[in-house]
This record gives sequence, C-alpha cells and structure tokens, in this order.
Amino acid sequence: MQGQTQSISFDGREIRLTTGRFAPQAGGSVLVECGDTAVLVTATRSGGREGIDFLPLICDYEERLYAAGRIPGSYPRREGRPPERATLTARLIDRPMRPLFPGWLRDDLQVVATCLSLDERVPADVLAVTGASIATLLAGIPFNGPMAAVRVGLLGDDFV
Repeated sequence: MQGQTQSISFDGREIRLTTGRFAPQAGGSVLVECGDTAVLVTATRSGGREGIDFLPLICDYEERLYAAGRIPGSYPRREGRPPERATLTARLIDRPMRPLFPGWLRDDLQVVATCLSLDERVPADVLAVTGASIATLLAGIPFNGPMAAVRVGLLGDDFV
C-alpha cells in the first residue's frame, strides 16, 4: 500500500504527513511525524441517531508505553489505565474541533490519536490536534476546518 507523503517545514523542523497508507478501514487516517515523534490519527463516522440534540463526538488519545521505549514487564503485560495526560490531550483535541462541525450534524463521530513513537523534544499532543483535523477532512465529514495547533511559551520577554 503506497500512500502520499507531504512535508512541511515549520520553525526549523520538518513535519511529515502520510495519508492513504495506514488504517484503510477508517474513514480518514494520517500519520503525523516530527523528529522521532509519530502519531497515527484516524477519524470515522457512522449513521445518525434519532432524537438526540447534541453531537456525539468521541475523541481519544492513546499513549502506548512502547512509544517511549518502556515495555510492561510484570504480570499481566497490559498497558493499564490511561494516564491523566492522555485524558487531557483528548480534551485538547475535542475542544477546538467541536464548534467547527455544523449544528445539524448528529452522526456518531470518533477521532482516535495513537502515539506510536515519542521524542521528548517534540510534543505529541500538538501533532495529534493537527492530525485530527486532517483525518476528519479526509473522512469526508462535514467540518468547517482545517485547524492546527502550536505550543507557545514565554521565556523572559520573548515568546518561543
């Protein structure tokens, strides 16, 4: 399976976007890579439900231990409960996306971001938010996007 790769230079770093290669059963999928950080984001849509007055959007961020080079060594060898950071990252994906969907949309939507590899110098949450927008657009879901995320910090009097 081939796929398409597009590279973007941002702040001296290269961000690679690969579509059409991973998760073929999802409506839309993109692998976002920067440095050694890689996040696979998928978006799916199923038929609408009657009698609801809200958008059933599920955003999930999965942070695997193997992404940081840690393998569970005790019995049982499972990932366990997701850390609080994963819950906060899922909210970070959900909050900017939700207002960009049309008010009439009542379909079940699911956006899942899975961190496959982690580089401590490149935050995976920023890549996950950007990837969520791309995957949603690729899935053909009505969406008033695109959107992207950046992280800004204040160091002394300078924004970095």
